[in-house]
Amino acid sequence: MTVFPWPVTVTDEESDFVTRLPFPPDDFQRDAFATIDADRSVLVSAPTGSGKTLVAAYAIHRALGAGGKAFYTTPLKALSNQKYGELVATYGKEHVGLLTGDTAVRPDAPMVVMTTEVLRNMLLAGSDLLAGLHTVILDEVHFIQDPYRGGVWEEVLVLSPPEVRFVCLSATVNNANELGAWLRSVRGTTDVIVERHRPIVLRHHFAVHRREDNETLLLPLLVNGKPGNEGVRIDQAVRRSLQGRSPQWQPRGKGPRLPYRAPLRTELITALRSEEMLPAIVFIFSRAACDEAVRQVVRDGVRLTDAVERATIREIAERRVESLSDEDLGVLGYDDWLEGLESGVASHHAGLVPVFRETVEECFAAGLLQVVFATETLSLGINMPARSVVIERFTKYGGAGRATLTSGEYLQLTGRAGRRGLDEVGHAVALWSSETAFSEAARVASAPPPDLRSSFRPTYNLAVNLASRFDRETANDVLRRSFAQWQAQRDDLLTLQLSHRVAVLEDLGYLKGWALTPTGRRLSRIYHESDLLLAEALAADVLRGAEPSVLAGVVSAVVFEPRRARRLAGHGGPGPRAAARRGRRKGPLADRLGEKRVAELEWRCAALDHLAERIRSVEERYLVPRTRQPSSGVATAVASWARGASFETVLAVAARDVGDLAPGDFVRTVKSVADLVQQVSHAATEPETVASARQAVGMLLRGVVAVGLPTP
Repeated sequence: MTVFPWPVTVTDEESDFVTRLPFPPDDFQRDAFATIDADRSVLVSAPTGSGKTLVAAYAIHRALGAGGKAFYTTPLKALSNQKYGELVATYGKEHVGLLTGDTAVRPDAPMVVMTTEVLRNMLLAGSDLLAGLHTVILDEVHFIQDPYRGGVWEEVLVLSPPEVRFVCLSATVNNANELGAWLRSVRGTTDVIVERHRPIVLRHHFAVHRREDNETLLLPLLVNGKPGNEGVRIDQAVRRSLQGRSPQWQPRGKGPRLPYRAPLRTELITALRSEEMLPAIVFIFSRAACDEAVRQVVRDGVRLTDAVERATIREIAERRVESLSDEDLGVLGYDDWLEGLESGVASHHAGLVPVFRETVEECFAAGLLQVVFATETLSLGINMPARSVVIERFTKYGGAGRATLTSGEYLQLTGRAGRRGLDEVGHAVALWSSETAFSEAARVASAPPPDLRSSFRPTYNLAVNLASRFDRETANDVLRRSFAQWQAQRDDLLTLQLSHRVAVLEDLGYLKGWALTPTGRRLSRIYHESDLLLAEALAADVLRGAEPSVLAGVVSAVVFEPRRARRLAGHGGPGPRAAARRGRRKGPLADRLGEKRVAELEWRCAALDHLAERIRSVEERYLVPRTRQPSSGVATAVASWARGASFETVLAVAARDVGDLAPGDFVRTVKSVADLVQQVSHAATEPETVASARQAVGMLLRGVVAVGLPTP
């Protein structure tokens, strides 16, 4: 990590920055430096691991040297926390801030790391923290195509003051020039720098186990950009074996046996180890399968560490979890988790509590782990390069069922293969399966990257904030400047969508004509996908008079995603009162609530459901996508946590109410609730509700939920 003295001073050239680097910059990085020196915005599109973040570091250095502020935005809280740590190591703790919704550390520092939503919210609110802003880094700007959050990036680019310079960092996309042309239309002079060369050569392999001699093969997936001959022959052999098989479904073991199968996980690790292709990240599109993979290979006796490495791993793990109680560690399965770590294998996914994920990241970065079984979230910016990346299945479930990976997804996943300064070659390994032919995997691996497509749509919060700042025609002009409108076939697409949202807001009393009502001003301070529902809850007194724990439980209904829970046999439906009845049958849980609070949660959540139905009926009338129905499934568990119940108890309450909930999912839900409750404290007008919301935030951010949160 390069360390720079404070205060930062710069010359007119890049030499003072470059001379401190441990390696000379690549040509594309120097080109970006020159653009920044010329006081222009820049879009850098380059493969994962190529060094885009060095451009960001240079932009920050130049902004600080000019006496201005620099904001570094990321799409993920985990990535923001990681980047915050890197900048603290570079410039010193007192000069770096962090804003992620549930965390606020030195927000007035000269450089602040934040999630992109935080910057959008600051722009809409006209925050004083924007004063002196010189440069904004938009990391992972290809998130613009995310169907749920992508519009935030466009709002930031359109709404930021014209004097602010942007450094936009994107993974490889096919239409970088189109994106750059749009950026010039909204940000002025913007250079587009496209780097397609990978700093470390990537070799593509196909792993298959041959039954004939019980051997695991690692075959070339691509040879000179075309499918390898050996793999083509495997496809042919499999097709011949299938010719005599009935097209009807047959029980396992019936019908002709295929000459090949997918390698077992232990067989794969053995093959990778013998070819010196470890450490590896094995992507599995299932959290439960990631955890089971670790248990499986440990059970099979896989040991990839020596005594010194095991001792170091244990020291790191114990240091990371030292603030957790023995009871919490027991609930989290610490001993089994540590056994896997000490064997050199681990899982990494959103269902783990953050302190476990961060321990895995530290151990992997230190070269102590050899295999990490991970979901695709690991490919989204977290800095964990490996020598090899394995894709266990070439298909995954999406909104339309199981589908083959796209070329963009393949590029994102395999971007972690190859460690700069450590590996001359990186390896991407696709595993054979009966559902994906070798030729199909080769086609995806050799396909060009996809085009970036906008997913921007006006929200209720954006509508009222536009109304508070601009006249109607100017607001429409703001929407016409979006990337979505740039790509749209219809000239009035977004203005039409805005008019539909405005009609809903007028119907419900948030706008009168183009003027904000008092409830509209309240809505302007709520930033969430269910912004209108929460504003309605405040207007209808659903939260008024609620003590902090009950208020938090009600707000959780807006946050919780029922799909995260796994219903077990014998569990009934969700709901606080139903939960209490089941609790009496099965034995009481020390949830610290009592019948009165449970009853209060019940009627307040029911009132929230009624408001949601009212909103959805109005939305249907005006052809607006309907607001998500709230789910009170973890309301009792969240309220219990706020009341001081143990982590073991609240997970048991959640399991009783909605089914098994991963500890990491509960922690993330509580953090999201705390973020939204904080917004309630700003948006509410009744002093009692404001005080209750403020108190609830502190009651939620404790214990395992607060472990790892950066502190001032």
